[in-house]
Amino acid sequence: MMNGKKVVVVMPAYNAATTLERTLAEVPRDIVDDVILVDDASRDNTIEHARKLGIRCFLHERNWGYGRNQKTCYSEALKLGADVVIMVHPDYQYTPLIIPAMANLATSGLYDVVIASRILGGTALAGGMPGYKYVSNRFLTLAQNLLMGAKLSEYHTGYRAFTREVLEKLPLWENSDDFVFDNQMLAQSIYFGFKVGEVSCPTKYFDEASSINFKRSCIYGLGCLGTAWKFRMQKWGKAKHAIFDPNGRGLSDPEANYYSDQTATIFPPE
Repeated sequence: MMNGKKVVVVMPAYNAATTLERTLAEVPRDIVDDVILVDDASRDNTIEHARKLGIRCFLHERNWGYGRNQKTCYSEALKLGADVVIMVHPDYQYTPLIIPAMANLATSGLYDVVIASRILGGTALAGGMPGYKYVSNRFLTLAQNLLMGAKLSEYHTGYRAFTREVLEKLPLWENSDDFVFDNQMLAQSIYFGFKVGEVSCPTKYFDEASSINFKRSCIYGLGCLGTAWKFRMQKWGKAKHAIFDPNGRGLSDPEANYYSDQTATIFPPE
């Protein structure tokens, strides 16, 4: 609990057995009311390890993708009565030690969305971010800021906090099930007028940390540019896209709930 509001941490997991315990150890349980892990059909023993650590788990029947994983994460967090949901990757690339700062900004009413930026602190390259990813990050961020009229330091961090209002309003079920989901969600937040804040966050790149390869990075980058262009075209009234439709399918949509319930096996804490 923080500022009288329930804080839930969600962890979209895939092959995170070797890093999960280190990540969980840094989660500040004095303010985090619950932790949810959604295992996207990992090939290792992530789900077994998570259950031993006492985490509330959901197991996808097959590998649906990073975006679908988050849809399940947020749906289940809202069912637990979360006022603020913070997504932390269980691969230990981002430290959960800054959860209090993110939660405070989101529960205080100052911001609706809070992202942990690897760029603000100037430590991305020192933390091991590959040079091509850094250059791509800066280029994509510049292009997206221009197209969407925003001033964020980056759009590509996987460490975010959202208020309940954001998660209930955004048409998240219209988004991709793949990696570009992250970018679409942030673009939606800006499109619908939610206040987005940033905090500086160190990052670590190492063998166990998850990362997409060069080919998938290129696909992701094109998807980000496509999302920003759709944003601009819709703002200009030149096109209509489901991801920016206020009447689009959100997490409360019956179809979304159907898919969430049917594709995830529930494992309560042991």
